[in-house]
Amino acid sequence: MTENLMQALHELLEQKNVPALKVFLSEQNPVDLAELLSAENAMPLAKLYRLLPKTLAAEVFVEMDTDMQEMLIAELTDKELADTMSELFYDDAADLIEEMPATVVKRILRNTAPEDRKEINKLLKFKDDSAGSIMTTEFVDLKREMTVGDALDHIRRVAPEKETVYTCYVTDETRHLLGLVTALTLLTAPTERKIGKLMEEHVISAKTDDDREEVAKTLMKYDFLALPVVDSEERLVGIVTVDDALDVISEETEEDFAKMAAITPSETPYLKTPVLRLFRARIPWLLLLMVSATFTGMIISGFENALAKQVILTMFIPMLMDTGGNCGSQSSVTIIRALSLGEVRFSDVFRVMRKEFTVALLCGSTLAAVAFIKLMTVDNLLSGGVTVTVALVVALTLLCTVLAAKFIGALLPIAARRIGLDPAVAASPMITTLVDAVALLVYFGIATALLGL
Repeated sequence: MTENLMQALHELLEQKNVPALKVFLSEQNPVDLAELLSAENAMPLAKLYRLLPKTLAAEVFVEMDTDMQEMLIAELTDKELADTMSELFYDDAADLIEEMPATVVKRILRNTAPEDRKEINKLLKFKDDSAGSIMTTEFVDLKREMTVGDALDHIRRVAPEKETVYTCYVTDETRHLLGLVTALTLLTAPTERKIGKLMEEHVISAKTDDDREEVAKTLMKYDFLALPVVDSEERLVGIVTVDDALDVISEETEEDFAKMAAITPSETPYLKTPVLRLFRARIPWLLLLMVSATFTGMIISGFENALAKQVILTMFIPMLMDTGGNCGSQSSVTIIRALSLGEVRFSDVFRVMRKEFTVALLCGSTLAAVAFIKLMTVDNLLSGGVTVTVALVVALTLLCTVLAAKFIGALLPIAARRIGLDPAVAASPMITTLVDAVALLVYFGIATALLGL
């Protein structure tokens, strides 16, 4: 669909049919328009942007990536920038200011109305990972003494300035949250009915300093379109809408994937990320893992004499290390997912260990049995020299390594969460390095005991 829209846009640009171009642009979805305007077109970005209706222009602006927004701001006049800022919701304006360079921020604030700056500054004071940082202060609030008719009249007046009208919140004179009423309830109730008689009094809410990821999970759990946010005195200060919650979940997921791959998270799209920034994001972890992998080399070096007596043991080191790393990664990814979904807490650590021990015992026994048969048949035919004792050493090492890997893979993310770290930090690369060292120690320990090295 995007390719068809792009082709239609190029045809209109070639024809220089401005009236038809304005109609075409005004009929498109803001998300699609942001993609269209970000592409290389015959007409400059700002000229295309100026053809959009005022409200649509602001919606398109929000959907652009940071680089495009900065480029467009540079081309807009102060009046055009002021018009755009006046149409943005406060949470979107706060996000914009956080992402722009200082020089651009000064110009944005200079062209923002004083009352809007005041509301934006309130949002900017909250911590980046808090509910307050993602909430909007533009919501519909009602009084319980209102009739349904009064409430509907009020909504009609304020709706253009609010982010959502599907859920309305009932507050008292001091803005304490008393309840909520949905648009469906208002539309189906008698106009003379009091709001206080219709509202739901048991309202699930969040605090301004609650973790934004937990707030997003709450929205998803209860299928809410919005979640009210209150301060320490239970006064309603904003709402978190479902679209903001989805953005948070998406960002957190991308961040976890990056950490699990031992990469510093970045919000910049891959193709727009400079090579040096990719280098800086990856090299610290690679250096850390390289240094930590030195321990495995030291272990092998420490058993050099033992390996000299049974050179064939060297052949199975990669298989043991890879199997251990894979088992640890399986457990860590499973537990990290369970932690992120709230399925597992620190109090469940012993239940998790029991479950992982059972799984590890089954997996380890199966792998050990298959490895023993493989060594005595395939490996013995190909390489020779694989005695029953050597096969037993490898099989027992596999069993012990899988048990250790499952424990490490499950325990590290839980421990990380307990001490306040992101569980994703204790993911695959770190666990693999640790399990490699354990596998070698177990391998040489069993080999020394059974082979008399």
